[in-house]
Amino acid sequence: WAIALLEQILGRLQTELEDSGKREQFSELKGFIVGDHRGTTYARVAERLGMSEAAAKKAASRMRSRYRELLREEISQTVSGPDEVDDEIRNLFAKLDL
Repeated sequence: WAIALLEQILGRLQTELEDSGKREQFSELKGFIVGDHRGTTYARVAERLGMSEAAAKKAASRMRSRYRELLREEISQTVSGPDEVDDEIRNLFAKLDL
């Protein structure tokens, strides 16, 4: 369930970025969101995207923030109140050893 949930949220983020014309940006930066960037660097990604390294880092930071927002939104639908969201997220990542 936990892995499926995280994949679903990544899919929502992908759809949002593609809908806003940032398909390539998502594709290049998603590894920095999920921790699987396979040794590539922001500098290399920035070069491929035609942007500065600082801009690539900022774009990844925005993507991570939006990913967290989507995660909180999804988790909030599974708990009885907003005060339980943080505990549920901690439990989720503890189960995944993240």
